[in-house]
Amino acid sequence: MFNIRLSEIPPVVKNLILINILMLLATWVLQNTFGIDLSRILGLHYYKSDLFRPYQFVSHIFMHGGLTHLFFNMFALWMFGRVLESVWGSKRFFIYYIVTGLGAAALHTFVIHLQMVSIMNDITAFSNTPSPEAFASLIKGHFPEYYTQIYSKLLDGWYSNPESTQYIAMAQQYVTELLNFKMNIPTVGASGAVFGVLLAFGMLFPNTQLMLLFPPIPIKAKYFVIFYGALELWLGLTQPGSNIAHFAHLGGMLFGFILIKFWNTKSKKFY
Repeated sequence: MFNIRLSEIPPVVKNLILINILMLLATWVLQNTFGIDLSRILGLHYYKSDLFRPYQFVSHIFMHGGLTHLFFNMFALWMFGRVLESVWGSKRFFIYYIVTGLGAAALHTFVIHLQMVSIMNDITAFSNTPSPEAFASLIKGHFPEYYTQIYSKLLDGWYSNPESTQYIAMAQQYVTELLNFKMNIPTVGASGAVFGVLLAFGMLFPNTQLMLLFPPIPIKAKYFVIFYGALELWLGLTQPGSNIAHFAHLGGMLFGFILIKFWNTKSKKFY
């Protein structure tokens, strides 16, 4: 279907794709052979997590959660990145890619921080006056995917005996475990940088026709970028507990836009 020759792919895009493939292979080998979770080491953690390391702001860009995740990111990088590298040159494209990846991590970390502050405030309120109603509100508000399980194991009985110290202790244990779990979830993937690449393509070639797969209709690049940006914003606001880092995608686009505008002020040419 695609006739792709490595010699025809610009060097930065080619090496980025190869590095990402090798990192996924290394993740599989180390996990299956030695029981080492490379995503836990190189994935980006919340900065207050015991697992956080500063280098994760860079290393997470080269990690992926699976073959499908890797394929779609690398396919988009190949499709749009090779054009940008040909126009900008390898050095400028590499700088852009890394800056958008770091920008994505920065915005994602900021949003996670806001979520964690909200969780901690609700946990403090619950700890001060523990009750099944307060606990149910806490779980529904921040961990809704666990509500049904927790209701059957704890809340159902606690509602019938709200003064029980046993249920209060169980609830506090659940809160501690869920907070640690939330804080230690690693973020992996090049999606933020890839969304930055997508935005740059839309800005440089706004009227280029792209063919969508679903539905199979043509759309101009500028409208494609606007649609994706709006979709990510809507999903980020309506699905805060999603496993997809929507605000990281938006961060890549935002920092890409800022960097392009900055470059534009330094040159008579757009790029």
